[in-house]
Amino acid sequence: MKKLFVLLFIIQTSIIFPQEVVIKSLKTFSSKDANSIPVLSSPRDLLTIDFDVQTEFSPNINIIFKFCDKNWNPTDNLFLANQGKNTAYTLNYFLLPTTVEEAKYHYTNTFPDKDGYVAFPYSGKWKFFVVNSQDPTKIFAEGKFFVVIADVPLKVETKRETLDDKTYFPPQLGHVNWIVVDAAPKEDYFPFQVDELEIVQNYLMDNSIRVLRNSTDQNRVFEWDGGNKIRFIAKDVRPGNEYRQTNLQNINIYNSKNVKAQFDGMEYSRFLLLSKRDNNGSFTLQPPKDMYSTYMNVTFQVKPPEEIYGDIFLVGAFNDWQFSEKNKMNFNGDHFELTLELKRGVYDYQYVVVNGEYSDVTNQDWYILEGNDWQTTNDYNIFLWYRDQEYGGYDRIIGYSKIQTR
Repeated sequence: MKKLFVLLFIIQTSIIFPQEVVIKSLKTFSSKDANSIPVLSSPRDLLTIDFDVQTEFSPNINIIFKFCDKNWNPTDNLFLANQGKNTAYTLNYFLLPTTVEEAKYHYTNTFPDKDGYVAFPYSGKWKFFVVNSQDPTKIFAEGKFFVVIADVPLKVETKRETLDDKTYFPPQLGHVNWIVVDAAPKEDYFPFQVDELEIVQNYLMDNSIRVLRNSTDQNRVFEWDGGNKIRFIAKDVRPGNEYRQTNLQNINIYNSKNVKAQFDGMEYSRFLLLSKRDNNGSFTLQPPKDMYSTYMNVTFQVKPPEEIYGDIFLVGAFNDWQFSEKNKMNFNGDHFELTLELKRGVYDYQYVVVNGEYSDVTNQDWYILEGNDWQTTNDYNIFLWYRDQEYGGYDRIIGYSKIQTR
């Protein structure tokens, strides 16, 4: 009776005083490729959502899935709400080793699930939200993925070219890959409703290359023969450089709570250096049940050349390659630095120079510190978008291809 009272007291306390829930080390990937953006392109593909949770008691959380338009905005169209198949209520989790002080539980779940509670019936962009099961408006974390149900083959060609819109210095900044995509939609499709080609380089889902049907940009070209043959050309795809990488797996080297991202400490410009092969923007972690799969305070330090002006942001696999004030590095004497809490693993990252508002892509310079070399290996996920008139109109992926360039 006493044990029952204690249990009821804990449950009531957690309801009256909601506990803080922090999601950490969130990774989303498909069963086909754990080190590429999550794209479910066949009926057999599964989506894995993997994360740690820092909280005192076992949290009450659900995962809600929402279909989006091509700009990642969840749709409010009732026909596309996927009612009855859009929420995961029962999630698998286990306790982390006691050596992991910064998180208590680990969740690994795959979808669509075997019980049929979750399905992805529409071709396009999807988002998921990890929410409080008692108050779904309280969102702890979110992620993105693609579902592809496509029947339009894409013929993709690439070639090396040099931008000629102005004189670039150093000249390497003008080096680009042209990506040429040909398609011939079937009679079921209206050619004038094929309105966009989207190219995602590595993990840059929020900074993709988009070629619009009505583009007036000389480097983003659309061609149509008046029949069913269409062509999209992106002429300004810079290859960049292989990403920097921090490998925190060696417990003999990284054996304390506070560590440097690079064992040698300071980093510098790599504009003229071709780095070693990377994970094309991904990260890998130690197995969650490993007693050494712990969190560390990792300090990144970079000293740019004197002629480089502006703020420096640290972007990488640990922050979904996104910009925010939290990723802005602090100037410290003659260098910039930033400390992040990271779980033991291997992470790709890079430094970006920003002059002005960081949310404006035109203010971001991804290459002046990192370099731009045709020898760089990149993954490109290519999506052909169609403005379908069914269900009141929605954005639908009808063609898909993945290539790798070097």
